[in-house]
Amino acid sequence: MTDSTLTPADAQEIEATADYVSVELDGQALRVLPVGQWRPSFLRALRNADFDTWAALALHPEDVATFVDLDATMDQIGDFTSRAMSAAGETPGKSGARGRSSRSTRKR
Repeated sequence: MTDSTLTPADAQEIEATADYVSVELDGQALRVLPVGQWRPSFLRALRNADFDTWAALALHPEDVATFVDLDATMDQIGDFTSRAMSAAGETPGKSGARGRSSRSTRKR
């Protein structure tokens, strides 16, 4: 794991307040935090292909060992994380803010 792991107290708080979504990986249902509850460290782990760290951060604690034991392929992990990101909410980088008006605000 990297330095970006949560403290035990942070992990307990997330687990206590989180509603996990279920996403299948190789026929196994795993519980994943909704993407809106992911912290930047979760995405850093994904970008760095540190999937074990990502699993320890984003999955329900009881499902982490299952994720590691499945030893999924890169394609399977990519598909799994994509489905996990879209399962409950927006994918990271998309804003819920209103779109820009087509009307100009320039003074005439």
